[in-house]
Amino acid sequence: MIAAFQQLWQEIATIGRDPAGGYLRYALSKPELVLRDWFRNQAARRDLDVTEDGNGNLFAWWGRPWGPGTVLTGSHFDSVPHGGGYDGPLGIVSAFLAVDALRERGVTPERPLGIAAFVEEEGGRFGVPCLGSRLLTGAITPEKAAALRDRDGVTFGEALGARPAGALPDLIRRVSAVVELHIEQGKALIDLDAPVGVASAIWPHGRWRMDFTGTGDHAGTTRMADRQDPMLTFAHTVLAANAEAREAGAHATVGRVEVSPNATNAIPSLVRGWLDARAADTPTLDRLVEVVLKRATEQAGRDGTQVVVEPESVSPEVAFDTALAARLAEVLGGAPILPTGAGHDAGVLSAHVPTAMLFVRNPTGVSHSPAEHAPDEDCAAGVEALATVLEALT
Repeated sequence: MIAAFQQLWQEIATIGRDPAGGYLRYALSKPELVLRDWFRNQAARRDLDVTEDGNGNLFAWWGRPWGPGTVLTGSHFDSVPHGGGYDGPLGIVSAFLAVDALRERGVTPERPLGIAAFVEEEGGRFGVPCLGSRLLTGAITPEKAAALRDRDGVTFGEALGARPAGALPDLIRRVSAVVELHIEQGKALIDLDAPVGVASAIWPHGRWRMDFTGTGDHAGTTRMADRQDPMLTFAHTVLAANAEAREAGAHATVGRVEVSPNATNAIPSLVRGWLDARAADTPTLDRLVEVVLKRATEQAGRDGTQVVVEPESVSPEVAFDTALAARLAEVLGGAPILPTGAGHDAGVLSAHVPTAMLFVRNPTGVSHSPAEHAPDEDCAAGVEALATVLEALT
């Protein structure tokens, strides 16, 4: 299996790789469209039918598409800016290899098996994570999704080439289980000395856009006492978010910033930043965000600036199907069960169907970075585990 994984992995390894480091595989961009063609070719090699749902999601089918008792697996192709190559694609490559493994075992599924490639899971282009699965399940309206714009002003509807189809409850009702394989985004499996684990839950998390406005002016002639500098309010808020998250045992990150006019010798008139906040439970997350925004507003009053906050996406705590997780752990010979702070399409789908995740060991725990990596041996173990799980479910 190691050689098979290496061969298939190399087919996509260079697609979307950026010379500056990492990958630029934004949803419906040229590299991601190349990967979608690769997906269709892989399905054709295995005599699997491919369907689309009108929302940008692809499905390869072993058996009747969306037949009763359907089992879904797969993941996504898109990346964060300069992200790693494993986050998402590992689940799709592993799914195709799991089909190969099942056929080698002489297994013919009694239930339809679908391999999914969900669109815009990261939210790196249009700003809303898990957009494809949100559309499929009705968590976002087609109108709102179609109007989402990327940094160049292109809407999701324009990139898709049509108005999204939106919720498809008749299809979702036919799904008996979802299993998404993913590289672990942390070090728990290293500590447990296990190549594969089963997910128990996803922390509640969200993204909040914060607009800090002030008075743009000359950096050399404006007295310090006369300034209404939104950068100061922004900086205070970033530090406050860090301090409050540490105090609460939560996570807070500001990893994206836009400044206007973005000139070295000018006091900015606008600083726009995005707060990513996560916590082990919803009350903790709510308190964290509330306190951070309170401190931002108080500092704005002292600085003579203004702050407006807009939640762009908020995902509640996800507890994966307990019975399904226990069953998979048992099928895998006692694989460890662990939570994660990262969001996934499986988390969106879990509100509608029994859902589980498999994690593959990540030696450094680093993700959303060019340093993201999983050894070929562990990836092969992940394929075998996924095949075993799919055999049990189908």
